[in-house]
Amino acid sequence: MKAYSIFQKDWQSELRTRYAINALAMFILVTLSVIMFSIGDEKPSEHLSGGLLWVVIFFSAMSGLSRAFVSEEERGTTLTLQLIAKPATIFGGKLIFNLLLVFLMNIVITFLYSILFESFIIKNYELFFFAFVLGNIGIAVSSTIIAAIISKASSKGTLYPVLSFPILLPLILTLLEITKFSMDGKLLSKSYVELAVLLCYDVIMLTASYMLFDFIWQD
Repeated sequence: MKAYSIFQKDWQSELRTRYAINALAMFILVTLSVIMFSIGDEKPSEHLSGGLLWVVIFFSAMSGLSRAFVSEEERGTTLTLQLIAKPATIFGGKLIFNLLLVFLMNIVITFLYSILFESFIIKNYELFFFAFVLGNIGIAVSSTIIAAIISKASSKGTLYPVLSFPILLPLILTLLEITKFSMDGKLLSKSYVELAVLLCYDVIMLTASYMLFDFIWQD
């Protein structure tokens, strides 16, 4: 319940300021517009359009998810959180907030993307659904622990993309492969290895984040 209270505090604060929501909305609109103007009348291949989807998602996540802990440092509420809640509880609340934000963001991106790009055709929705859910969880977990790390640094703006790229690269590459399979209509049973990689990534990142967060937060 304490983790939910922290999530509720962050969500109500976000609804008042709308910093992350506005940043994500603007980045999504600008990125999709740039892609459309760059392509022009040309029709990208199916696999290319699938790859561009995750490029948009990756950079959108970097633009709006970095302030999960930075906002606490800026408001000076970090010490208060340290006194009233355990590190695992704080991480859980921040993770729930980022999960909600990531799923909302990526649902909107995928919906708009499917409307704007005719070549983005999914033939195996079940496979894409599993990849979408596991991918979003991985992005949220990774973004949360990275946000905790950069909140303690002086150069917060430049550090987030530097840390995000190597950590999220294996996840993005696997998602690109599964998206390609789903667009080709490959059976779910033929993609168990790639789905297992996504699941293992999520479990490893979640376990490592909970183990490391105590040291990061108390530093």
